[in-house]
Amino acid sequence: MGPLAHLKVIEMAGLGPCPMCAMLLAEMGAQVIRIDRLQEIDLGLKRPLKFDLLKRSRRTIGLDLKNADSIALVLDLVKNADILIEGFRPGVMERLGLGPESCHKVNPKLAYGRITGWGQDGPLSQAAGHDLNYIALTGALNAIGQKSQSPSIPLNLLGDFGGGALYLAMGVLAATLEAQRSGLGQVVDASIVDGVSSLSTMFYGFMAAGMWSKERGSNSIDSGSHFCNVYECADQRFISISPVEARFHDLLLEKLGIDKNTFGNQMDAKEWPRMKQVLTDIFKTKTQQEWCNLLEGTDVCFAPVLSFDQAHTHPHMAERQTIVEVDGVLQPNAFPRFDRTPLGLPTPPESINAKNTRDALSAWLNAQELHHYTKLGVIT
Repeated sequence: MGPLAHLKVIEMAGLGPCPMCAMLLAEMGAQVIRIDRLQEIDLGLKRPLKFDLLKRSRRTIGLDLKNADSIALVLDLVKNADILIEGFRPGVMERLGLGPESCHKVNPKLAYGRITGWGQDGPLSQAAGHDLNYIALTGALNAIGQKSQSPSIPLNLLGDFGGGALYLAMGVLAATLEAQRSGLGQVVDASIVDGVSSLSTMFYGFMAAGMWSKERGSNSIDSGSHFCNVYECADQRFISISPVEARFHDLLLEKLGIDKNTFGNQMDAKEWPRMKQVLTDIFKTKTQQEWCNLLEGTDVCFAPVLSFDQAHTHPHMAERQTIVEVDGVLQPNAFPRFDRTPLGLPTPPESINAKNTRDALSAWLNAQELHHYTKLGVIT
């Protein structure tokens, strides 16, 4: 199911953005085979497989990549692949004998996707790092947070998954489309510092126009204003409002019983602290649900602030089945939505065992090849 059902993808198992990208491609229909270690490295995040959701919706095999016969098997898989993605430090795949040059020798049309934090070159390319470090370098982390407070950490949503996985997916799909015309594959260098910088494009424009303060929490849409902010309710829960457009702002004031003629100019930044205090006091007079009853579904640009374990209960999320239960685990559905080639539900992460390995490889290798690698002991 899905629009990518004609594609075959090899995922070299890694952390964060690489498995997220593989999951997205798989759930859009691509036939993804994940090549994992025989013995998983414990990074302190060990949990039962059913909860390791970035491994869902694809087949998994375990190989010893220090074994030359295992490398030969991967290259045989490469012959039939459209895309390979990997997230190791620069040079690791080359040392394994699986770098772009080796893979393009057996499959010139291969889109070879590489995802790292710093990129394939540059002074930091060989340095260890994680999501937080990458977004720190781009300027994005410094821009997120309340005024006069430390930067707020936006989970891995901005770096690993937004600037990393999504740009890798877009890049390898673009390279695959181009290969269909040219007959030639290419290397896609997707780095998180590049991707997050790209996501920041609009703010660079604001800054160049003199419309963006470098002090976080001081701008109209970064919590500096009264009209793009979160507010605490009487029950200690929160709501969000974002009526940036004047007509939506006027409607909010009307709903709250505020006279817009005496409230002041919405865009007068000097008045934002006073206006924010007015709204703070008003929103503390009702519970979150009471504000939902009054404001939700109107054009005041409103939504309650929900936790991960609350989101699926909201009527809008529930009707669209945005969050589903698979194998007893609540999790996001597969996206985006397609009307003619719809996506199926995610499938649970797959364990590495002899049957699953043979089933996974049978879609890529013929019987003779399977027998060959079984005889060598690469697979059982």
